[in-house]
Amino acid sequence: MRKLLTVLLAIATLSFVSYGQEGVGKVSGKVIDGNTKTIESATITLLRAKDSSVAKISVANKEGNFGFENIAEGKYLVAISAVGHTKGYSGTFEINTVNTSVTLKPIELIPVSKELGNVIVTGRKPLVEQKIDRMLVNVEAAVTNMGSSALDVLEKSPGVSVDKDGNISLKGKQGVVVLIDGRETQLGGTDLANYLRSLHSNQLEQIEIMTNPPAKFDASGTSGVINIKTKKNRQMGYNGSLSLGYGQGRYPKLNEGVNFNYRNKKVNLFTNLSHSYNQGFGVLEIERTFRDKSTKELLSNFDQVSRMQNESQNYGAKIGLDYFVSKKTTLGVVFNGSMSDRTFVNRNTTDISDQYGYPSSQTRAFSGNDQLWKNFSTNLNFRRMLDTANSELTADVDFVLYNSKNDQTLINSYFDAIGTPTFKADTLLGALPQDIRIYSGKIDYLKYLGKDIRFEAGIKSSVVKTDNDAAYDSISYGQVVHDLNRSNHFMYEENINAAYINFSRPLSKKWNAQAGLRMENTNAKGDQVTTGEKFDRHYTQLFPTLYLQYKADDKNSFVLNYGKRIRRPDYQRLNPFINFLDRYTYQQGNPNLKPQFSHNIELSHSFRGMVTTTLNYTNTTDIIQQVIEQNEERNETYVKAANIAKQRQFGISVNTTVPITKWWRSNVFVNAFNNKFDGIVNDTTISVKATTVQLNGSQQFNFAKTWSAEISGFYRTGSIEGVIQAKSMGMISAGISKEIFQKKATIRLNVRDIFYTQGFRGVSKYSNIDARFKETRDSRVVNLGFTYRFSKGKINGAPKRRASSSSDEQSRIGGGSQ
Repeated sequence: MRKLLTVLLAIATLSFVSYGQEGVGKVSGKVIDGNTKTIESATITLLRAKDSSVAKISVANKEGNFGFENIAEGKYLVAISAVGHTKGYSGTFEINTVNTSVTLKPIELIPVSKELGNVIVTGRKPLVEQKIDRMLVNVEAAVTNMGSSALDVLEKSPGVSVDKDGNISLKGKQGVVVLIDGRETQLGGTDLANYLRSLHSNQLEQIEIMTNPPAKFDASGTSGVINIKTKKNRQMGYNGSLSLGYGQGRYPKLNEGVNFNYRNKKVNLFTNLSHSYNQGFGVLEIERTFRDKSTKELLSNFDQVSRMQNESQNYGAKIGLDYFVSKKTTLGVVFNGSMSDRTFVNRNTTDISDQYGYPSSQTRAFSGNDQLWKNFSTNLNFRRMLDTANSELTADVDFVLYNSKNDQTLINSYFDAIGTPTFKADTLLGALPQDIRIYSGKIDYLKYLGKDIRFEAGIKSSVVKTDNDAAYDSISYGQVVHDLNRSNHFMYEENINAAYINFSRPLSKKWNAQAGLRMENTNAKGDQVTTGEKFDRHYTQLFPTLYLQYKADDKNSFVLNYGKRIRRPDYQRLNPFINFLDRYTYQQGNPNLKPQFSHNIELSHSFRGMVTTTLNYTNTTDIIQQVIEQNEERNETYVKAANIAKQRQFGISVNTTVPITKWWRSNVFVNAFNNKFDGIVNDTTISVKATTVQLNGSQQFNFAKTWSAEISGFYRTGSIEGVIQAKSMGMISAGISKEIFQKKATIRLNVRDIFYTQGFRGVSKYSNIDARFKETRDSRVVNLGFTYRFSKGKINGAPKRRASSSSDEQSRIGGGSQ
C-alpha cells in the first residue's frame, strides 16, 4: 500500500507543476469563424514556440476577444480550438523588454466540413470537464476504461467510491441515484452493482456527476445523481462501431458489442447490442467474537473464510426511433432489454473456539445460487418546439419490468476440533423470485422569457408494484419439508406524484441566479402476506434548490448552491427475505425502513475553467445504513439496513484539468471530508467520526499522432461506512492505445490494479459487536481490446437525449445477487 500511495502522490505532484514564470508582457486577440462571426467560449492556449509546451490557458468572451497578461520573455504562438471548427493558430511572436504588448490579427477557425464521406471523426475529448452544476467524465477518453464495466468506470471517477458490497458513495456520502440516459435504474444495493457490472464500458459515452441537481430532477438521492449516458447517433447518414475485448485475471473475461445509427431528414434510428462473459473469484475473511450483551463477557470466537466463485453471461439490447413529424415536432420510442445468467458458489469454513481460544468445533458450508435476471423497458416520448427561442414542451410515458429468479442451496456440515463429524448435515433450499413493474409519465415545459431568462415547470406520476414470494424448504432424512419460519411473501406498492418549477436569469453582468421548488407526494403500502403484517404510509414534502453564480472576471467565478434531497429505501432493502452466506451468517431486509432527508450546501470557485475548488456541508437525518446484529444464543450474525443515526459532513474538494504540454494532459481530484454519525444501534448509543481523503488521478499522453497512453488510479484513506471503519485502499492502472486503418480502428492494451491493492479491510466494534473483515477479488486484469468505426454522412446537431419518466423509480430496485 505504501508503494501505491507513493505512486499516486507522484501523479498528483506532477499535476501541480508551475506553468510559467511571471513577466510583464501581454498579448490580446480575437477569434472568428469562417463567416466572420465571433466564436464564444473558444479555448485559447498560449504555447511556447520552442517546444509547444503550454504557458497559459484562457477562454474567449462572448465577443470572441481574449488576452494573456504577465507573460515572461520569450517566443510564443497561440492555439485556438472550438466545437465544430478546425483548430487555428497564430503566427510566432516574441515578448521582450522592447516589445511588451502584442495585438494579434483576428484568427479564423474554419467550420468542420459537413460532408464526411468515409472519413471517421476521432476528435479527442478531455477525460473530465467541469460545468457550473455538474462534472462530466468522457468514458472513451481513458484508455484504462477499455475492458471494464460501468461499475469499474464509476469507481475511478472523481469523488465516487464503491464499497465491498457494491454500494456507491459520492464525496463520502451514500444515497446516490444512478440514471441511465436520464432514466432511473430503480435498482439498489447488490442488484444495482450487478446491473452495472453487466453494462460494458464500450456502450458508454459520458458520465454526469451532480451533487446538487436542479428541481427538474427527482428529489431522490441525498448525496446526488449520477447519469450514465450511452452512445447515440450524432450525424446524418449512418455510423457505428464494432468492439471486441478479452481480459485475463485469474479467470477470463470477454466482451463484444456493436453500435449502429442511421439518420435522415425524417428518421433517426439507433441501436446497440452487447454481450459479456465474466468469471471471477472472491475471498472473504471474517473474525468475530460473541460476548454477553449485559456483562460483555467473552463467550466464543469465530474465524470464517469464504472462498467464492462467480460466473455470468450478460446480454443487452437497445433500439430506438425518433420520427421528425415536422421541424418542430418529434415522436420517439425506445426499447431496452437485458438478461443476466449468473451462478455463485461459496465454500465456507468456520472455526469456532471457546473464550480461552481453544478450538471447539468447525462448520463447513456449501452455498450455491443460480440467478436469472431479466429487464425490459419501453419509453414513448414527444417533443414540440414552441418558438424560435427553443422553448419546448416534452412528454414521456414509461413501462419497466424487472423479473428475477434466484434458486439457493445451503448445506452445512458439523465437525469437532479434530475433524470428526458430530451432527447430521442439514440442507436448506430456497426459491426467491422477484417481480417489479413500473408505470410512469411526465410532462415538462420550458419557456425562454428573453435572451437569458429561463422558466421550467413540470409534473410527474409513477406507480411501482413489487411481488416477492420466498419459499424455503429443508431436507430431513431425504424428505423435503417446507420451512414456514423462513418463508415469506411480501408485496409492496408505491405511488409518487410530483410537480416542480424552476426559474433562472442573470441579475447583472456578473451575477446569475437559479431557483427551483419541487413537491413530491408519496403513498406506500406494504403487505407481508405470510404474517399478515401491513403498513400504509403517506407523506408530502417540498424540496427547494437555489444557485447563485458570481463571475468576478474572465478567470474567476463562484457558485453557491443549496438543495434538499430524499433517499427512499431500495425495494430490495424493504424486502424481508433472508440471504444466507452460511449457517451463522446472513443478510435480511427491513420493511420498517423510513426515508432519509438531507440538506446540502456547496460553495465552489473556478479558476480559468481548469481548477475548481468546492466547500460542502451536509446534514442528514434518519440515515439508512447497513448494521450488524448478533444472536448470542444461536451464534448468528446478520446484516440489515436500518435508520440508525443522523450524519453531519463537511469537506473540501479540488479538481484540476490541465494540459501540461501539447502531448500531456493531467486530471487530479482531491477530496477531504469529515463524517460524524450519532445514533442508536442495538440499543447502544454510538458517536463516531473520521476524516477521509480521496485522491483520483489520471495522466494522459498523446504522441506520434496515433499513439496514446494513460496512467490512472485512486487512493482512499481510512473512512467510516456506517458502523464499519474501513481501512485505506486504492489501485493503479495503466494502458496504451494505437489507432490503425487510417484512424478507423483502435487497439488498446491496459492493466487494471497493477499492484493488486484494491482489497477491502474493515473493523466494526460497538455494543457487543466485535468483527474484522478482509475481502479480495479478481481485480488485477490485463485487457486487450479492438474497436472498428465506420461512418458515412454529414454532421448534424445531435438529437436531444431523452430522460424518461421512470428515471427515479428504476434506481431503487435491488435483487439480492452476489
